[in-house]
Amino acid sequence: MSTATRPSFELRPSPSPMPDGERAARMENPGFGRVFTEHMVLMRYAEGRGWHDGVLQPYGPLSMDPASSVLHYGQAIFEGFKAYHQTGGGVATFRPFENARRFNASARRLAMPELPEELFVEAADLLVRQDRAWVPAEPGCSLYLRPLMIASEAALGVRPSQEYLFLLLASPAGAYFQGGVRPVTVWVTEDYVRAAPGGTGSAKCAGNYAASLLAQRQALERGCDQVVWLDALERRFVEEMGGMNIYFVFEEGGRTVLRTPQLTGTLLPGITRASLLELARDLGIDAGEFRLSVEEWGQALAEGRMTEAFACGTAAVITPIGTVKGRQGTWTVNGGETGPVATRLREALLQLQHGSAPDRHGWMHRVC
Repeated sequence: MSTATRPSFELRPSPSPMPDGERAARMENPGFGRVFTEHMVLMRYAEGRGWHDGVLQPYGPLSMDPASSVLHYGQAIFEGFKAYHQTGGGVATFRPFENARRFNASARRLAMPELPEELFVEAADLLVRQDRAWVPAEPGCSLYLRPLMIASEAALGVRPSQEYLFLLLASPAGAYFQGGVRPVTVWVTEDYVRAAPGGTGSAKCAGNYAASLLAQRQALERGCDQVVWLDALERRFVEEMGGMNIYFVFEEGGRTVLRTPQLTGTLLPGITRASLLELARDLGIDAGEFRLSVEEWGQALAEGRMTEAFACGTAAVITPIGTVKGRQGTWTVNGGETGPVATRLREALLQLQHGSAPDRHGWMHRVC
């Protein structure tokens, strides 16, 4: 997009900023996704006109026509990435251009317009600079950024919308696990699938998450924290855990091996997933992709070849798996404790994100 035609953002910040004391009280124990900053960014799209009317404005409710396409046909995509307080001062976001690329891949799959990567990142930079005081300084804490796009045209015809709304909001995020990282218990579902070949599994669209909620309820009813998804065709091969990618650690011939299910089009190509593959190799760990069946998972644990299992994603970074439940039985991973590989990778990633370790891959984007 040329400079002459590139849309711009109007800045309309709140005339009444939140007092420091009130903001500090809200940030004291924010949890995840419950507290929001003072501003948001919006931009509109119209067929034939493109992106226009970008604005940073006070956070608040939206006005929507009841016939808006998103309410009827579900054209809605989103992303999630974080801004981190840096050890030497300032704030940086983690791999925002990768999120911009994945956002556009999701848009293409749902017949939605792409948003230029530069605009995506510019919107995030504007919001982070405006609400910089909401970025927690404590290690392991961050400002979570949620970009989303919805179909906004008021029309009931079954076709792609001709109008869209891009939004970006932010939420201070405390440590995901209160009291430290806690291994979870997972339920391997054979009744439901997250995605099928040719479907929307590789897109970060709202419908994928709506379709996952019943299986998640099933897991909770069985005393589990999360659900593990299997492939749609054979219901045998492990794909993801909840909305997170999954990793397995093996000891083979005296060396540590790290493996994650290969991307088949039904898995979300996680940015944390990709980052951990590279970080593991930096640490001298053999890291790669493979396919693993449920039967092989149980067998590897029984034989002592698998030493750890964990999930990864933007919100929790790394979530260790302590117990696996399913129709084939119950297995314990690493005595139900967090393993050394998960711990080492988590510390390495957080140190990089907070600027206390060298950024050899150029992943951090300095904002202010």
